[in-house]
Amino acid sequence: MSTDNARSRSRLTRPAAAVLWCVTALCVPTLARAGGGPLGIDSVSSYDNSGIWRRSNQVALEYGLAATLLVGAVSEGGESRFGRTLWQSVDATAGGAVVALALKAAFSRIRPADSGGNPNLWFKGHGNESFPSGEVTEVSAIVTPLVLEYAREHPAVYALELVPLYDAVARVKVQAHWQTDVIAGFALGTAAGWLAHSNAGAPCILRIVPHGIYVGIRTH
Repeated sequence: MSTDNARSRSRLTRPAAAVLWCVTALCVPTLARAGGGPLGIDSVSSYDNSGIWRRSNQVALEYGLAATLLVGAVSEGGESRFGRTLWQSVDATAGGAVVALALKAAFSRIRPADSGGNPNLWFKGHGNESFPSGEVTEVSAIVTPLVLEYAREHPAVYALELVPLYDAVARVKVQAHWQTDVIAGFALGTAAGWLAHSNAGAPCILRIVPHGIYVGIRTH
């Protein structure tokens, strides 16, 4: 393993562990009532679609973050450090989304709201897309390259990990996902972000866009 890769893994460990711990802790109050799923921690959370957990806030976060990423990447281009990192996030988001969609179709797990409290309903056919959480995959993929690139110099960047944490908790609270769904989404998005950041060449999507976007609309 190269020194750079080892450092990247080290930089990723603390925020990743913190998010996984917090998501797992979410299910502690309900473990006494029910538990199942691949890790034995899945249970239906008390429904809460109010305040910061409101579904409209989740949608605003998802689309707002994606739009901000695309505008920033196209404007900055891939020749600056920041622009390259943004395009790595674009790669990670696209790759994570493809894998997440494939896994949803393959596992066809029923969502908590439709499960009758049973977290072990897998392979139930089209329309059942609980595992993994696509939204948590997306936001994790967006923030991971930024954390890997800048957090060592600016530790405050670790706060970006609060974004997938919030989304994971919110998705469980509105009974859209089981606890292992959001943990899997976080792991998938983080892995996609790590792979994109580890790519020594130009970000994949950036290689196929027009030159004006490659150098950045602002520069062009």
